[in-house]
Amino acid sequence: MLKLNDPLPRYLLENRQIWTTVVYTALFSLVFILVSVPFSNNAWFALGASQAFFYTIIFILVAASVVIVSRMLLSRCRGLQHFTLLHFILWVIAEVVLVSLLYTFFTYEGVRLGIITPEAWDGAAVFLGAVVYSAVCLCVPYFILSLHFALQDKDNTIRLMNYGNVVSDTPAVPYNDNRITLFDNNGVLKFSISSDNLYFIESDDNYIKAWYMDSAGEMKQYMLRCRLKTVEDSFADSELVRCHRKYIVNIRKVSILKSEKEGYKIDFDIDSLDSIPISKTYEQAVLARFNSR
Repeated sequence: MLKLNDPLPRYLLENRQIWTTVVYTALFSLVFILVSVPFSNNAWFALGASQAFFYTIIFILVAASVVIVSRMLLSRCRGLQHFTLLHFILWVIAEVVLVSLLYTFFTYEGVRLGIITPEAWDGAAVFLGAVVYSAVCLCVPYFILSLHFALQDKDNTIRLMNYGNVVSDTPAVPYNDNRITLFDNNGVLKFSISSDNLYFIESDDNYIKAWYMDSAGEMKQYMLRCRLKTVEDSFADSELVRCHRKYIVNIRKVSILKSEKEGYKIDFDIDSLDSIPISKTYEQAVLARFNSR
């Protein structure tokens, strides 16, 4: 179970999950508003050809834009090493407060312009009511989708580790036959290679690139749709070692570990391969594995 100071799982910050959340939240909010407006004292949303209806549309578009911009900024936090669950919760609370302030401002301007005719203007009551509505409209779909993404991620990990269902001329066992076997997010076997020929695996958004030496002695790469975290979890006790948020290296293929001003870097005995950085988060683990080879 995640704790507040644990790093936020990357599957909540990937582009596909971000946009799925935006679309699902918009649909959920629209349905919730249409159902609940008749029972609210402070809601002024209106349907039909009226001035209040067009005012409603403008507010919805502006509020949706705020959420979209917020989610786009949130997706950029994938690169932060210390973006935790607590930071994510505070971000969501900030979204709720911002949308509530926006609703309060629109209500005030609507009353001033004569578009909205409430019985009496009470800014505090309007804001508190908006907080309740915004919390339901944002937090409920966020929570549901977070559970969905977590289950999906766990399912992908299980699929990657389930070698018993692989059709092959030899049993596809990850370590006993000294092979690295990779599945895509749908559990389909895509890549199988001797660990002697695999150099490193690189993250590329929702995809990974496996860099390997083919039978002709040429360095090549193979791309498949899979998360680097899934590979890390599935091969935790193998020669594959996480050294950076973007890289997993085959520690047996590392020829040089060099210390530079910005930190340690990994070199392979291949001129065509660039050095791979080691981030502070993984530095001690990589050094320990390198020294114990």
